[in-house]
Amino acid sequence: MTKKELRSTYKQKRLEISSKEKLRLDDLLLIRFQQLAFENVEVLLSYWPMGHHAEPNTILYTSYLRHSIPGLRIGYTRTNFGDCSMQAVEINEDTLYTTNHIGITEPCGDIYIDPEEIDLVFVPMLICDVDGYRVGYGKGFYDRFLSRCRPDVLKVGFSYFEPVSTIDDRNEFDIPLDYCITQDCIYEF
Repeated sequence: MTKKELRSTYKQKRLEISSKEKLRLDDLLLIRFQQLAFENVEVLLSYWPMGHHAEPNTILYTSYLRHSIPGLRIGYTRTNFGDCSMQAVEINEDTLYTTNHIGITEPCGDIYIDPEEIDLVFVPMLICDVDGYRVGYGKGFYDRFLSRCRPDVLKVGFSYFEPVSTIDDRNEFDIPLDYCITQDCIYEF
């Protein structure tokens, strides 16, 4: 299937998950995620899950790492729709947030993290394939941002669904994940 077909299918599948089932799945994803070791991670880039898209609850996974890694610096994404770019804004317990015009909650701060400093990125996705290539929301924000990170940055996606066999229209700008966490498995690519 193409990205467009997969995007349509998996957006709908996520919306069909009941609230109760989503809570259960988020807990299972956290349990799987806790099986990974991140000894050398000092800087994490996360994102606020969009409720209207029924995204996995990345706040759980971010909080887990915050408590597991003393001194962890955490950034959240801020998007610029004018040029389809993204920045990593460092957050702390005093950070204020705003919701942009498409429903993405973003930090209001002005302390930026250089992409080269980031060790681990939580990458939003609807589905990925068995090679780690993912289908996002179709604007390329993350692939452009990830191309500015170090080659060894760890890229982790969380999914309520197992990977598909292939995405038919992958291209040279697509950057694969290193891990996809599902309720049943940790896929390493």
